[in-house]
Amino acid sequence: YNEIKAAINPWKVIQKIKKSDADYIHIGTEGPLGIVSRIYLSYKKIPFTSAVHTKFPEYLNLHIKVPLSITYALMRWFHKRSHSVLVNTKSHKEELEKRGFRNLSIWSRGIDFKKFKDTSIKLNHKDYLLYVGRVSKEKNIEAFLNIETTHEKVVVGDGPYRQTLQKKFPRVKFVGCKTGPELAAWYRNASVFVFPSMTDTFGIVIIEALSCGVPVAAYPVTGPLDIIEDGITGSLDNDLKTAIDKALEIKKENCTRSAKKYTWRNVAEQFLSTLI
Repeated sequence: YNEIKAAINPWKVIQKIKKSDADYIHIGTEGPLGIVSRIYLSYKKIPFTSAVHTKFPEYLNLHIKVPLSITYALMRWFHKRSHSVLVNTKSHKEELEKRGFRNLSIWSRGIDFKKFKDTSIKLNHKDYLLYVGRVSKEKNIEAFLNIETTHEKVVVGDGPYRQTLQKKFPRVKFVGCKTGPELAAWYRNASVFVFPSMTDTFGIVIIEALSCGVPVAAYPVTGPLDIIEDGITGSLDNDLKTAIDKALEIKKENCTRSAKKYTWRNVAEQFLSTLI
């Protein structure tokens, strides 16, 4: 992906760690910088936390058929010496515990509510089914686009799979990447937000949609299971069309109310609590 950059000289992070004189170091992801940091901090016995944000084993298995057992073994090694391994949701925590991970703590996500309350931009489009996010194969977007419905479908976002999907689904409206008030407008005018991914660990776009009063239709998997109140703020079903039909009946005020707990203050407090 063009938007994902790898560090050419990852060992330079050691100099930054030395200069920081930090009590704790947090390793954000299991990339080159993270691996070098993990080795150095373990050697120097400097306490650190780490996080599992992404189901890399599932993604590597999907794209290049790397066995899950190999990648999960590498991830267990990476996180083994962490003071605390931070994960997004309860269901993901339970999945990782079954795979032998230890010292797991919940670290939720938040959004900037001011950004999604901005109504300065108006759209002519209304009452459509919406997907927002990276347009890539692992997001399972085709499961949504294949559904037969009288509602228009809109995809907001960009990625390596966009051209393929645009050719295959010419009736779907692809509007590209949107930010700020324009993104909020696309959320606000949707009838249902559809989250077809089965491999995300949270799905920040879900709480963005809820904050705009849009019910969510999704599969009952990690992420949606932890955020969506089935029948209240959205619908979870193994049949995505059924989930969409049920979500159309959800009251918008339920959604905005449920999103209020996802503040960055709560996120910060959860993080600090893991250091005690």
